[in-house]
Amino acid sequence: MIEPLDLAFVFVAFVIKHVLADFVFQTEGMALGKTRRSGWLTPLAAHAGVHAVLTLIVVMIVAPSLWWLAAVDFLVHATIDQTKTVVARRYKPDEQRFWTAFGIDQAAHQITHFVYVLFIVTG
Repeated sequence: MIEPLDLAFVFVAFVIKHVLADFVFQTEGMALGKTRRSGWLTPLAAHAGVHAVLTLIVVMIVAPSLWWLAAVDFLVHATIDQTKTVVARRYKPDEQRFWTAFGIDQAAHQITHFVYVLFIVTG
């Protein structure tokens, strides 16, 4: 059985993974490209791919049999980001609704990570 402190460390690993993929490794081309009205798929896939690779690293350390969570993360992350883009493009960064969409996006990603931890716990 996984100890509670170990679970906390796994969740923190996913949070760190998210910060790295969203704010350190995401290039300007990914960030701007995935918000375009056309030609957005490649930059979005590249960004989601970074998330998938980092998820694979975390999972291979703690639960290698769940390697497939990396593919799930690719799809889920891309879906959340594209949904946020479609909603947020209606607003400007100086509008509260823009930041509400951003906050919901970030919360959705963290809830996703929590679900991954549940998969790891239940094996």
